[in-house]
Amino acid sequence: MAVSPADNVPPFIAAQLTHLLSHFRFTLKVEQMWSGDKYNSGPFDRFTLLIPFCLDFIKWDFIYNAECPTVAPDVVFGPEDENFHPFHMPSSDGTQAASCLSDWNYRDPTRLLSLVQFLRDQYVLYQRKRVGEVDDDRLKFEISTILSREGIEMHMSSGAEKPEEVKFAVPLLDMNINKMVPSCPWRYPQKIHLQVVYPVGRKYMSAPSAPRLKLVSSSELKALFSIDDVKLPPWLDGMCLAEYLPNLEEYLEKQVSEAVLSIDLRRQFIEALAIQLGRPVEADPVFCRKATFLSATGVFTFLVHFLIPTQFPKQQPTIMLQSSQHFNSQMAPLKSRPLVDYPWSPRWEPLLMADRIYEFLADEALNFKRQCSEGTL
Repeated sequence: MAVSPADNVPPFIAAQLTHLLSHFRFTLKVEQMWSGDKYNSGPFDRFTLLIPFCLDFIKWDFIYNAECPTVAPDVVFGPEDENFHPFHMPSSDGTQAASCLSDWNYRDPTRLLSLVQFLRDQYVLYQRKRVGEVDDDRLKFEISTILSREGIEMHMSSGAEKPEEVKFAVPLLDMNINKMVPSCPWRYPQKIHLQVVYPVGRKYMSAPSAPRLKLVSSSELKALFSIDDVKLPPWLDGMCLAEYLPNLEEYLEKQVSEAVLSIDLRRQFIEALAIQLGRPVEADPVFCRKATFLSATGVFTFLVHFLIPTQFPKQQPTIMLQSSQHFNSQMAPLKSRPLVDYPWSPRWEPLLMADRIYEFLADEALNFKRQCSEGTL
């Protein structure tokens, strides 16, 4: 994302913010920008950043002064983090905590990136310290068994209207999913996390209940593999997280490997369709989830859209026909309903799948032509 001075943002702030959004290791969001004067008519020299943390977002305000660019920005944290003092804590890498502000250079576009990275790293330590201070024996044991896992984050939440709870974000699978996908289009490494939520302080319970568990991944990963299709293994009585994770990771690794192999199966299916329907006019070149062919019966021409699920061939593709000659009152081309009632078996070879679909389309195209002509769609 690029922030332009034309948006009423001072050039030095635009340069720092653009560099931050382009190079930060997580996807950041600018929620809003505003001016320091009461009429909001001056230069936009302050903004709110949404920063990913523990599978959620933390919201911080960065307050610059456009009239004094040599002064480092102030940072306003959320009301629930009033005890977060990042420059009074030891830093994670042992560097001088205040150095990123004491020698502030507004002409250096990397300075905001360094500041946000430092603050987020300190926030990880701050939340880890808060969780470690919770008076809960079960939680202390869980922390002692999984703290050595790289990349784990934890968050302590509490409020007047909800009970205290601790949330863990546990990265899963020590495998590079990006490298497993040929011609991978993803900018960031794709990760799968297990979100684990523990209630705190319920000492009256005779046996601790299972924590709330949920798999979380980026939306981009759904093009390859949907975690919504994964059924989590049961949490057995007396189990701890260190016991639960190995079986889950073994199961997930198998699922991801099968999803990568499914790309080749979908590609072979599209290639088999091309023998019958001709070269596709459009196709998904990476994940092979979509393909469109131009077909005709007599003088009636139409497009055949194939939507191929990640669970292919266990789940059959959805077919939709689109007329090239008939349009509705909004001048949108007429389309058929999604078609799934055609001959199909996941055990068939791709060539046989394509042959049976071609035979089905020969009859369905005539029905579709008649419906278009009669205006019954």
